[in-house]
Amino acid sequence: MPARNDLDFKIGDHVVYPAHGVGVVVGVETKEFAGTPLEVYVITFDHEKMMLRVPTRKAKTAGLRALAEGNVVSQALTTLKGRARVKRTMWSRRAQEYEAKINSGDLISIAEVVRDLHRSETQPEQSYSERQLYESALDRMAREVAAIERIDRDAAISLLHKSLQKAA
Repeated sequence: MPARNDLDFKIGDHVVYPAHGVGVVVGVETKEFAGTPLEVYVITFDHEKMMLRVPTRKAKTAGLRALAEGNVVSQALTTLKGRARVKRTMWSRRAQEYEAKINSGDLISIAEVVRDLHRSETQPEQSYSERQLYESALDRMAREVAAIERIDRDAAISLLHKSLQKAA
């Protein structure tokens, strides 16, 4: 059992869980499962009104990570300014790839989805499923940028939209 100072995250730390995005560590508990003590991070995700318990020893393999560093954020913002790369495969295949990128928890992969699915006013309307994936990726990216920059989600979305406008 690791000592308290061996833990990767402390109470109050913002963390990213791949399938749910940005959450906050609100506690570290020791639960007993099948007679064995198990130490878990207790993480809340306010935007999903959800609480998750992740075993501390399995946190890395579960994909739990700290917020992205500044250089990763600037790389993600640069990705948004790039040219959209849309493969000419069936939508269902592309949608699966986009979903996998969003759930990877990797900020740059999420930025690629936002860039590829973004539509300016002059472009044709998106389908419902494209719009859903775009909104999901934009929200996931905005929440992480907001936590890193210590701004609210709407300010982060404005920042992302500015980067997307520069691409157009």
